[in-house]
Amino acid sequence: MKRIGLLSDTHGYIDPKVWKYFADVDEIWHAGDIGNIETLELLENFKPLRVVYGNIDDHVVRSATKEFLRFRIEEVEVLMTHIAGRPGKYAKPALEEIQKNGAPQLFVCGHSHIALAQFDQRFQMLWLNPGACGYKGFHQVKTIFKLSITDERIHDLECIELGNRVG
Repeated sequence: MKRIGLLSDTHGYIDPKVWKYFADVDEIWHAGDIGNIETLELLENFKPLRVVYGNIDDHVVRSATKEFLRFRIEEVEVLMTHIAGRPGKYAKPALEEIQKNGAPQLFVCGHSHIALAQFDQRFQMLWLNPGACGYKGFHQVKTIFKLSITDERIHDLECIELGNRVG
């Protein structure tokens, strides 16, 4: 079993509560808009990290990351990218990646600043977007996800509210 901490859209800021909530995870996945290389390094020094870059990330962050990351964990194939659209209305690069290389069992993205967990019937995959946990953007509440993966099973998904974006 692997316990995963999932976040996105930090925009150069990590809420101190993240360290507490992710203390027991095996890996952290960051779905883009990291903000700067220092934020990336903080996460890398805390736990094993899988990360993709987002649209606000500069050339330094982009040189250390990828647009798409496809990997297996336990018996689950995962595809992660930052900009994906939404289930049923995919952004063109995300749809092309799925059509070219096949749908994963778990699709992870960020960008929208809206937490969403939904099963996509068309591609038979679980779609996860942990929302945004930074303070920049239009979201009202900072959110992260935690989940477990055992063999081919994705379970114990939690959406954790870190508090209001401002104030």
